[in-house]
Amino acid sequence: MLQTDATNAEQRVRWFTHDRLGMFIHWGIYAAAARHEWVRNHERITNEAYQRYFDHFDPDLYDPREWARMAKQAGMKYAVITAKHHDGFCLWDTALTDYKATKTPYGRDLLRPWVEAFRAEGLKVGFYYSLLDWYHPEFPIDGIHPQRDDLAFREQNKHRDMAKYREYMYGQVRELLTNYGKIDIIWFDFSYSHEDWGWSKGKGREDWQSEKLIQLVRELQPDILINNRLEMPEEADFDTPEQIQPREWVTINGRRVVWEACQTLNGSWGYHRDNQNWKTPDVLVRMLIDTVSNGGNLLLNVGPNGRGEFEPRAVASLQAIGEWMRLHSRSIYGATASEFKAPDNCRLTQRGNRLYLHIYSWPMGPLVLDGLLSKVEYAQFLHDASEVRFTGVAGQWGGAYIGGDEETLVLHVPALRPNVLIPVVELFLKE
Repeated sequence: MLQTDATNAEQRVRWFTHDRLGMFIHWGIYAAAARHEWVRNHERITNEAYQRYFDHFDPDLYDPREWARMAKQAGMKYAVITAKHHDGFCLWDTALTDYKATKTPYGRDLLRPWVEAFRAEGLKVGFYYSLLDWYHPEFPIDGIHPQRDDLAFREQNKHRDMAKYREYMYGQVRELLTNYGKIDIIWFDFSYSHEDWGWSKGKGREDWQSEKLIQLVRELQPDILINNRLEMPEEADFDTPEQIQPREWVTINGRRVVWEACQTLNGSWGYHRDNQNWKTPDVLVRMLIDTVSNGGNLLLNVGPNGRGEFEPRAVASLQAIGEWMRLHSRSIYGATASEFKAPDNCRLTQRGNRLYLHIYSWPMGPLVLDGLLSKVEYAQFLHDASEVRFTGVAGQWGGAYIGGDEETLVLHVPALRPNVLIPVVELFLKE
């Protein structure tokens, strides 16, 4: 059994829990289909039919330096890219299969320039690696395989050998963690041993031999962060709620853990041309604030198109987040949940002796915070450093209606809402 070193684990995640915001990138030949990265599964597509996307994949506008600049401008501090997704296609020049970028019409390694570009902008880099592989000839057919409904295919392939696939998988992980310098995150996806379709079962810890896999990763990259999708939560560096916003700090067995919410811009991870479920910049910034106010990170996804570009709506969202972060990043970087209680329609984050009040709905009068009057020495709007006056409730006209006690603080915000996505008041606590 692996022995987790709590001190080393705490040191490993220190940068992660400070940086708070990262970019997820789902990209592969499914971008050519433009119908979600699970298009093979959803439409029961065979390897032969899916080959047309491989044969025509030529992202001639791919410029990872521009991607990196956009990520940095948006306030992101790290990025994770799908080196291989469930369809088995590899972005790098792996020696273990020809199902890779260098064999497409594009003909080049897509991963190396990405790593170099993001590092050049000062961002930490991570690789997503799919534990599933619907292309590999030894990956056993199960209830989420694209050809699960083809009984003849299932019968013909019933003797697939998981051990042979596992050898391939380990070899690819070794390549990724050996040939690209220091890698900061390995994002495995995913385990599903709880699934049982009668004729097949889902795969998990025993199939991946997760303990051996983690040992391999730690040997190759001792400081790397490993996510929680290998069914070994005791060895994971962080938890990964997906497409959901936890309402409080994530706990496992009653203990608070490091966590990262992964979210999409429009409900699809890979490029989906016709998906119109776009979250507004206001919603995206609230998502970030909610996450940090509950002690977590946000990994926000972009799905580049088949020519290698972010679509205009994604670019606009990143720019809006970046403008808000330019003025308000002090409330995000190095911040976490506060023990103080936020007023209604507000969220609190805290960084040392700075308390940050994020105002979601502009009030019709003063904002009231309990238990803070004697603790605050100064208050200002974060976007322009303009003073926000505050008083106690006692002796104030209308105090009886506001309620509270001698420790209740009343923030006298102006009637006119500041022209930023989410206004933030920075409260300086007394030392």
